[in-house]
Amino acid sequence: MKVTIEELEAYLLDHYSNGGIDQSLFMKLVEEIGELAEVLNKKAGRKKSGSEDLQAQLGNELADVIHYAIAITALNDLDMNQIIIEKDKAASVKYNHRTNLEQFIVDMRNKELDN
Repeated sequence: MKVTIEELEAYLLDHYSNGGIDQSLFMKLVEEIGELAEVLNKKAGRKKSGSEDLQAQLGNELADVIHYAIAITALNDLDMNQIIIEKDKAASVKYNHRTNLEQFIVDMRNKELDN
């Protein structure tokens, strides 16, 4: 199953609307970023690791970071999908990228239709 940003926003708004507070969600986000940094340090050999599945841990920590970041956007009624598209357009111009995210998606979807 694939989940869209809009679906995740709606789910997390429903989940946190009765008590989700930006500050507490932000603190969880920071905590998860620290755990993500720990896994990345282990993967890079800067920190010891045992027989842990670092790839699985990396995925889990990234999922947690996304969870809390999107929860904050949902509680603040932000359209993260649109924000990502617009921010990428500006960055594409600023950094002279050959394409932007919106055009990349359009091209990718057109290729899928052709196949």
